Amino acid sequence: MENKTKGGLEAEISKALTQWEKDYLGRGSVSVKTDILRDMIIVNLLGILTPAEYSLCESKEGMLSIKRLRAHLIESGKDGLMEIILKITGEQVKSFHTDISTTTGERVMVFKLFGNFEKKLMGKEL
Repeated sequence: MENKTKGGLEAEISKALTQWEKDYLGRGSVSVKTDILRDMIIVNLLGILTPAEYSLCESKEGMLSIKRLRAHLIESGKDGLMEIILKITGEQVKSFHTDISTTTGERVMVFKLFGNFEKKLMGKEL
């Protein structure tokens, strides 16, 4: 991780998570944006849902079913996601949170780290 900028790390995380999606879920999102903020790595993934899933989301039962299924898929691959963050940043993940919007088809992932990674990076960039 030596001499990598905050923006460079954010781009690397976005690229790695897109690849993880393709390898693990069989398809990737349309776009991914990662932000490092204090002790968090926040990832916004757009274009997650398929046209069929949007159709199912028109009913409350279908929407809950899609949310539940997608949550289980991500949860089953959580260790791989946390390994990606560790490999790129050198930081252990303390906790992982995620949710998907069945309206916009976007997913937000939040990786909470043990320390203030942004501050650590800023010290290296000075």
